[in-house]
Amino acid sequence: MASLLAVFGITDGGLSLAVNLLLLFLVVLWLALIYWTHADAKRRIADPMLVTCATVAALFPFVGTIVYMVVRPPEYLEDVHERELEIAAAESRLAQAHEHACPYCEYPVEQAFLRCPSCLRRLKEPCGSCGKPLDPRWQICPYCEAEVPGAAPKQQRRQRRRERPPEVSEPATQAGARAQSETRREREREPAATEPRTEVERPSTPPARQ
Repeated sequence: MASLLAVFGITDGGLSLAVNLLLLFLVVLWLALIYWTHADAKRRIADPMLVTCATVAALFPFVGTIVYMVVRPPEYLEDVHERELEIAAAESRLAQAHEHACPYCEYPVEQAFLRCPSCLRRLKEPCGSCGKPLDPRWQICPYCEAEVPGAAPKQQRRQRRRERPPEVSEPATQAGARAQSETRREREREPAATEPRTEVERPSTPPARQ
């Protein structure tokens, strides 16, 4: 190392020692930057191939690390994951608040409410056995297993819908009645058809003789 420094005209022992220490510091700093680039890339980049490329780029002394600091992602993977969880939690809270709101006045209510405390409208019907609130779609009470009166099974509802005859709309029936009345009036207005009378020729009688 002394001969190498002598090429640059550095022959003093103290000065050569200072230069050697500076070079050692730069080498240690370069290795530390390589390790920091690899560790920081693992915390910011999910793709292992990109992490390897960032580490290889850091092998170029100081330049690779500077380029990585310019193009690296601005957030850590943990921060991104936490933000996604917060967004999902906020969306679920909004969905629950929308579901547990009065359909008439949109006042926040709870699942056990039978009436809205704001508009006083009935939201659910109580069970006749245990008094718990029932959903209109339930066929039995899930709390006491009592049957809900007036709740027909789905199969019976489908059969009833199929058995119902097709209803004729009122405008169609009115139009048919009007057409029938008009045809009747036209028939009454027409004169009765008279059949032509055919005269029967009687045989001529000879004149009486005197």
